[in-house]
Amino acid sequence: MAREVSARDAEISARDAEIYEKTLYIEKLKAQLAELRRARFGRSSERLDEAEQLELALEDLEREQGQRQQSSEALSSAGDATKTRPSPSREAANRKPLPDHLPRERIEHDGICACPKCGSTRLRTIGSDEREVLEYIPSHFKVIVHVRPKLSCRVCEAVTQAPMPSLPIERGRPGAGLLAHVLVAKYCDHLPLYRQSEIYARAGVDLDRSTLAEWVGRMTALLEPLSDAIRDHTCAGVAVHADDTPVPVLAPGLGRTKTGRLWVAVRDERPWASGVPPSVFYRYAPDRKAEQAEALLKNCRGYLHADAYAGFNGLYEPDPISGKARLIEVGCWAHARRKIFEVHAATGSHAALALLKDIGELFALENQISGQSQAERLAARQEHAVPMLAALKQSLEGVLARIGRKTSLAQAIRYALTNWKAFICYTTDGRLDISNNAAERAIRPLALGRKNWLFAGSDGGGRCAATIYTITQTAKINGLDPEAYLRDVIARIDDHPARRIAELLPWNWSPLPRQA
Repeated sequence: MAREVSARDAEISARDAEIYEKTLYIEKLKAQLAELRRARFGRSSERLDEAEQLELALEDLEREQGQRQQSSEALSSAGDATKTRPSPSREAANRKPLPDHLPRERIEHDGICACPKCGSTRLRTIGSDEREVLEYIPSHFKVIVHVRPKLSCRVCEAVTQAPMPSLPIERGRPGAGLLAHVLVAKYCDHLPLYRQSEIYARAGVDLDRSTLAEWVGRMTALLEPLSDAIRDHTCAGVAVHADDTPVPVLAPGLGRTKTGRLWVAVRDERPWASGVPPSVFYRYAPDRKAEQAEALLKNCRGYLHADAYAGFNGLYEPDPISGKARLIEVGCWAHARRKIFEVHAATGSHAALALLKDIGELFALENQISGQSQAERLAARQEHAVPMLAALKQSLEGVLARIGRKTSLAQAIRYALTNWKAFICYTTDGRLDISNNAAERAIRPLALGRKNWLFAGSDGGGRCAATIYTITQTAKINGLDPEAYLRDVIARIDDHPARRIAELLPWNWSPLPRQA
């Protein structure tokens, strides 16, 4: 009887484990589905609730599974020391191999001296098992001592000495690697300098926040020519994406903050397979006046992807001499969709939902033709998007005629209809995009940083942030590790000829071989 009960309990436990595993798999699929929807439509805040809740639920399920596995293995080991370890789970068997570029350290474990079963010492090796364990070694500081012997000539008594290698900060102590790490920690990992100072203090290195701030300022001045070269490359594109975001800035003497702006211009021709490397340029301004938009885009010609901010209007006006506008406005359908989505989220409007589905079909088409040539993109839009837009315009006008003029949905619809020429512009050229998401993606890191460092210390701090963001974000968008890139560039740029600054741009950069 006891044996039957034990067998039944084991069967129930096995079924419970199977059900739990399937539940976990379902939650993973839900999270993946939410991510796909998030990538396809709207900005992150529009999907935050569902996606974030699924991620949290999935995290709890996986944590509980880890606790169960750990407890089960501990009980198994304590109950019978002679039993072999449980076989690896299916998930462990499907793990990705550890990267080949990581250094390997082999630890050889000595075998037993005598057979535990019969006590014989006559043992021979018949094979071995290997298991790779991923370990983390905390970052550490080191001191590099430059020794330069002085040589005296026995004939003329002249004294010679090898020159000191150029340092990023003349007569300073920080090396290029440390300076790159400080910059990336602040502007990519969003760690304020005072927190970095505390982290370094735990390693026994006293680096005052003011010292780190001075280093950042020096590196900004050193790297400005590189930032200017990225700006020139960005503005040379046939189409540019532009946007801005507020940045709290300390107002000296007032004891409070004012609102500055970080403007961004993006050149990204990858959607139409151009082959030209992408770039991101940031510019700080103390306000959002039209002259700031003019200063950002004064050297741009062609098309401008942007929202309907009135400060850009002067850029669309015809030139008094040539009669041609410097920039042609391209509307952002993601922005128009967002206004309608907010109405649907707040009111549950069926009319808004129908419009969202129609706009979603436009984005679905763009996903299909992304990465194709400009001729293929243009042909697909002329065949499919143009009729869809004509039908969408009729739907917008029909809904507007049925609802009150002062409702939020009416305002969202009028926004689209008022700027309709800009919204359909993308169908006339395969090099254009349906949205300004490229600029919004470039602004996202600034929003994360803003939450961590709370505010910039001054207008100068905002300009400094713009310079470093330009370099690090351009490096990232080109697939580089910004810290490795900056480490090499900082070590070289002071001695690099200014006329050859293009050699250090992220898409042209190749690191110098490391010296012993």
